[in-house]
Amino acid sequence: MGQGLGSCSMDELEDIDSQLERTLKIIRARKTQLFKDEIEHLNAKERLLLQQNASLREKCGFMPMLLESAPAPAPVPVPPPQAKERGNCSQSTKSWEVETELFIGFPQMRCL
Repeated sequence: MGQGLGSCSMDELEDIDSQLERTLKIIRARKTQLFKDEIEHLNAKERLLLQQNASLREKCGFMPMLLESAPAPAPVPVPPPQAKERGNCSQSTKSWEVETELFIGFPQMRCL
């Protein structure tokens, strides 16, 4: 492409340039329209799926989903009441305590 243009006059080159610009505008407009149509189609599909989802939830007895609000956070488990015993590593395999101190240096075996 672009080969053999050396013999063209300046007017011919400007005509070719303007024709290319018009063609590019048409192509870009068509591409934009196709994307808009696809977005419209996908939005319609989304609405249909949301309606079907709501219908299925209603049939199953689930509460309707609220789109605007975030789901409620899961409850945080409460650790069992235990006295803090430091120095005894074999206290329990399931410990609710977490060490949150910053320690810089060589790693050591520390127990809670």
